[in-house]
Amino acid sequence: MAEDHMTQDETTAQLLDMVAAEAAFEGWTMKALAAALTQMGHSPIEATVFFQEPGEMIEGWFRLADDRLVERLRGSWMETGLSRRVKAALLARFELWAGEKEATRRALAHLLLPSQAARLARVVAHMADSVWYAAEDHSADFSWYTKRAMLGGIILAALLYWLADQSNDDEKFSAFLDRRLAGVGRVTKLRKGLSAKLARFAPRAA
Repeated sequence: MAEDHMTQDETTAQLLDMVAAEAAFEGWTMKALAAALTQMGHSPIEATVFFQEPGEMIEGWFRLADDRLVERLRGSWMETGLSRRVKAALLARFELWAGEKEATRRALAHLLLPSQAARLARVVAHMADSVWYAAEDHSADFSWYTKRAMLGGIILAALLYWLADQSNDDEKFSAFLDRRLAGVGRVTKLRKGLSAKLARFAPRAA
């Protein structure tokens, strides 16, 4: 797990931040990457040293925010309830994109292209994993997969909702997450109840 959450080097992180600023106007293009490199004092010829194509840049940018989320929330929890920590982590994840909605919109538009289906799946899965990790969920059984799969669907829905909402109403977005996360809570309770019932039929030790 720790390896998956290694932070990107500072130069690449700075470059991605600058590309995102360019992408809000130019889109996630190699031209935007070249412009960011020029602003950093590098030659635009170095573009492919960092990224080969736009999708790779976008995936790197999403992962950068994932890394920052984990670092931001590490050791900061006072709340003991896992569901509340997950919601707080999700809100914090979107807060990292404050002021970057247009860059995010253009990034998602690229990821929704048929050719980017595998990359979109990776991006959403990594984002879900990072939220659970940041929320200090330490489950290692089958629920590890089910919870992350469910949260991935919620994240994609939340991302679409967040991009479409022109009001920037934090309370509305929080309520949207509450409704979506309620389903995860019901499934978790159902799974625990089923596990308890099945345990009654387990063979007893001699």
